[in-house]
Amino acid sequence: MKKIEAIVRPGKLDDVQSALDDFGVSGLTVTQVLGCGNQKGHTQVYRGVEYKVYLLPKVKIEVVVTDQDVDQVISIITQAARTGEVGDGKIFVYPVEEAIRIRTGEKGDDVL
Repeated sequence: MKKIEAIVRPGKLDDVQSALDDFGVSGLTVTQVLGCGNQKGHTQVYRGVEYKVYLLPKVKIEVVVTDQDVDQVISIITQAARTGEVGDGKIFVYPVEEAIRIRTGEKGDDVL
């Protein structure tokens, strides 16, 4: 199993969630986060005063999938979240040693 973390624009959350649902990914965790990357923030003007905003609002989507679904899920997230502009986000993949459903005690791929 692998855990896929995707940091995307908040406006792309519905597109990514819908695309994952269509593929059959039933469980995901979404967290609102702040961050900066290549985008390096942006400049805003408030009451005539210009200031720099370094940490931009993003959404972190976490899903755990079987090893054979990893490439397809990455492709789905990439296509659904891409705008072609700087700041579209990043995807990280981590190994998952074990998963256990608390309610039933099931383990491994059956949990997904």
